[in-house]
Amino acid sequence: MAQIIVNDEKQEVTLPLTLAELIKINKVFQPEMVTIQVNEDFVEREDYEKIQLKEGDRVDFLYFMGGGAC
Repeated sequence: MAQIIVNDEKQEVTLPLTLAELIKINKVFQPEMVTIQVNEDFVEREDYEKIQLKEGDRVDFLYFMGGGAC
């Protein structure tokens, strides 16, 4: 088992593990709308299947919300 940090919470995972697999494990709501940072670097959506996570990685699932003034 390895430990990573997902959205500021420690999580035990089995490596090797891709970002795409992590999305499924975490049952991310609307995965097509999420942007991911690994160790504070943004990852291109087409790389989610390629990026292999490592022990100690910090992953953030980010949702950008629209809004505006009244």
